[in-house]
Amino acid sequence: MEESGAVTMELSGAYDSILHDIAGGFSLILLLLAGIVCIIWDIFENDEPVLPFVGAVACAVAIVWEVRNLDADSATVFYGAIRAYGLSSYINITILLSALATLILSVPYLKRIGRGYGEVYALILFATAGAMMLGTANSLVTVFVGLETMSLALYILVGLVRQDEGGIESALKYFLLGAFSTGFFLYGIALLYGATGTMYLPQMAYGFMMRGEMALLFWAGMALFLVGFLFKVSAVPFHMWTPDVYQGAPTPLTGYMSTASKTAAFGALVLVLYYGLAGMNAAEWQVALAVAAVVTMVLGNLLALVQANVKRMLAYSSIAHAGYVLVALTAGTSQGYAGAVYYLLIYSVMNIGAFGVMSMIEWDGKEGRVQTIDSLSGIGFRKPLLGVAMGVFMFSLIGFPPFGGFFGKVAAFTPAIEAGYTWLAIAGVLTSVLSAYYYLRVLYVFWMRSSKQAAPAVRDQAFPVTVSSAAVLVSCAVVLIVVGFVPLVRDMVMGFFDASAFATMP
Repeated sequence: MEESGAVTMELSGAYDSILHDIAGGFSLILLLLAGIVCIIWDIFENDEPVLPFVGAVACAVAIVWEVRNLDADSATVFYGAIRAYGLSSYINITILLSALATLILSVPYLKRIGRGYGEVYALILFATAGAMMLGTANSLVTVFVGLETMSLALYILVGLVRQDEGGIESALKYFLLGAFSTGFFLYGIALLYGATGTMYLPQMAYGFMMRGEMALLFWAGMALFLVGFLFKVSAVPFHMWTPDVYQGAPTPLTGYMSTASKTAAFGALVLVLYYGLAGMNAAEWQVALAVAAVVTMVLGNLLALVQANVKRMLAYSSIAHAGYVLVALTAGTSQGYAGAVYYLLIYSVMNIGAFGVMSMIEWDGKEGRVQTIDSLSGIGFRKPLLGVAMGVFMFSLIGFPPFGGFFGKVAAFTPAIEAGYTWLAIAGVLTSVLSAYYYLRVLYVFWMRSSKQAAPAVRDQAFPVTVSSAAVLVSCAVVLIVVGFVPLVRDMVMGFFDASAFATMP
């Protein structure tokens, strides 16, 4: 009888919390349902053109929902599995914006290369749902489930063009190295559970204090755990897969990988540092992050200097930008975590735009894997919209004031200086100056070289730009300009963190 009563009370509590859970996880549930709808619809109407529209509407509705919840107090849903509202909404918005832009840019691109499969849009939705679960995880189990859901979908998307040796090579490298890093991840989770007795991030610090004799086990688990994160964000020395995978994957999907997956991994890392290492001696892990940050910034920028292919150059650039985010995380303060998340939003806008431009001026028939920067000589005059938009993205990626990228780096570097890591911020500034060479080289080729110097295949191409794709590029460029040139908007975005993000985190 007592057991029956306990079960009844437990079920009653579940019914009472179901609306709260649905509201907190609405965006995640919506994307999963939309992905299932796309799969079922594609069974009966193969490659139906309306499927990307279904995905885009789902992302747009989810963005509106998350915007409404930005100022709400942070909470947990689904029995503490994931976090909702506040900072979690901000992370979700960044991921959803990347997904929405990717869906729009992918339609004309995949149609052009003959790969407009309905399953692609479902996989993007499933990858986005996994990224949201990872970026807002409140449990080590949720971190793993979200990571694998996102990764499995990305493995398939990277190898979408199965007839191309570059695409197959990229997918195989990504899968094998991803599976290898997952092993580190799982071992880290096992050790952390053994050292703390809990899977929930907010309880890890308390569990560590109660089991102080297991300090070695805890830090060993944390080290392995960080290896998995550093692989996903392409930090040195776990970056080896990035250039080949980015170069061989379909270009809009490369943009998605470089933004949504990175935002999700860094979002989860912020929560791990904020909760899992709360109250511990920060110096024990700050030095490790500082070393990873400086090596990642330096090596990423140096290798980008010598690249002849734009996608490969942007891949090494993406590695360098992971280092910039690590600079903010090294501070170990709420301001540092807020600066990192803010930088991820600006970075996502810049990179989606840059890869979007490159997806529209491909001519080699190999997803841009073969074409060089020099082959695109004079393309800015032929396609002024793409040339001007690329200018905004390149200047912003450099961190040139007053574009949005400059203030993103200010938000990332300032907390490090305040925490005593001035040398690390200086390294970030110097490597940003170094990056000006390869970013401005793209604009030099676009605008200051004659179209007669372009590859013959480029001169013969029309490079059509659809209205929807142009709208995405213009929107990204406008965001970067407005954030930089309109202080009111910039202060409003940055003020969000002071008002609700970490201030309301329990």
